[in-house]
Amino acid sequence: MQRNRMWELVAEQRLLLVGLLEGLDEEQWNADSLCPGWRVRDVAAHAIAPASTSLVRVLRAILRARGDFNSMIFFDGRSRGGAPVEQIAADYRRFAASKHRAPGAVGATPLTDIMVHARDISIALDVEYPPMPVDAARAGADLVWRLPFPFNARRKLAGYRLQASDAPWSAGAGALVEGPMEALLLLLTGRNAWLSRLDGPGAERLRLES
Repeated sequence: MQRNRMWELVAEQRLLLVGLLEGLDEEQWNADSLCPGWRVRDVAAHAIAPASTSLVRVLRAILRARGDFNSMIFFDGRSRGGAPVEQIAADYRRFAASKHRAPGAVGATPLTDIMVHARDISIALDVEYPPMPVDAARAGADLVWRLPFPFNARRKLAGYRLQASDAPWSAGAGALVEGPMEALLLLLTGRNAWLSRLDGPGAERLRLES
């Protein structure tokens, strides 16, 4: 995906998400997201953080977490989620067009993050949300499959062949898992919420194991 196209989609996806966030009540802001231990407000604050975060803050967070990446992300998300919800939502409008990357973020990471975290919120709240653009979901899937960290998708999904039904994309070898690109992206990033949208013997096996 071309860089300009990616950043256009990032801005579009941030504005879509803030449109949802601005309509939430207090109970919904504090509800559980798809991510265990993360409230909706934590995910929302975390998803917009890369647009303004600094290397210094990231290094301090890593030190506090004693080098544990997952703990660092969790505690930073909870910290940011403690901000007033009006501020969290305002950051989306303020930084919608920002092209700033979090330290270490490569390729389509900014786009992948905002799309996946939007589903962490919308699916958990059971609210309607526009589908991911297919080319964006495909770019995210390419990225996640290629990189060993942080999702380790290639290792975790060893023995499965992933096949998109709406794009010329496939990966892996083994039992077939077929479905829309956006459902495959959620699977690649460790979310089982859309396993029901996937077909094939591999999908059935994944549902039994989840």
